[in-house]
Amino acid sequence: MNAKGDTDGEKTLSFGFREVPDSQKQDLVNEVFAKVARQYDEMNDLMSGGLHRLWKDDFVAALKPPKGTGGFHVLDVAGGTGDIAFRILDRGGPGVRVSMADISPEMLMEGRRRAIAERRPMNRLDFTVANAEFLPFPDNHFDAYTIAFGIRNVAHIDVALRDAYRVLKPGGRFMCLEFSKMAIPGLDRIYDSYSFTVIPAVGKAVTGDGQPYRYLVESIRKFPDQETFRGMIADAGFSRASCRNMSGGVVAMHWGWKI
Repeated sequence: MNAKGDTDGEKTLSFGFREVPDSQKQDLVNEVFAKVARQYDEMNDLMSGGLHRLWKDDFVAALKPPKGTGGFHVLDVAGGTGDIAFRILDRGGPGVRVSMADISPEMLMEGRRRAIAERRPMNRLDFTVANAEFLPFPDNHFDAYTIAFGIRNVAHIDVALRDAYRVLKPGGRFMCLEFSKMAIPGLDRIYDSYSFTVIPAVGKAVTGDGQPYRYLVESIRKFPDQETFRGMIADAGFSRASCRNMSGGVVAMHWGWKI
């Protein structure tokens, strides 16, 4: 949970290191992603030195989308530019379908543009502008739910986790890839120095505006640590909630099952 006290009776939430009224946070997050959508993939490569590609490959490998022709429907929330959805299609068989959902129309537009440019099978993809807290899908609908580097930008993470549980079929799997807390003593200071100086500077050089990248770095620091987030997944109803650190805890993969 990232809710704090209230201002004039309204709860506040963290927007990076700032506290903002609950009613304003989602609009502020939307503004960030509207600004970065066109350069999002390029910046991911620059900020992570390409490591994000390996993290996403590992994430989709752990999902194990089936190779056969039987139906397997994945909901990829905060699907953005399609990095996870396209990997799922590449790794799975012809029975795999992916519904991409993102609250940012600009990010989803970029994902559709990429899908067309890369000649992806559009009959196995669909695109929905949607808030992770209030998904426009029926109960017990999807075989798997994925979200990569998106849940920390959700205003009410606990609400989004409950809606993830709702839309999954019994036996369905929730999977989340997110930046986390460094597990190697001493490296956290080096990581902080890089994050707060280099990343906003590179963002300004590439996009002309470093402020969205400062927010993205700050949002990582405000996100719950591995064990706290694992507990939130369990509290949402998921069984066998677990996690695995990657790159020394720079990111963590979380998962749980709807039983």
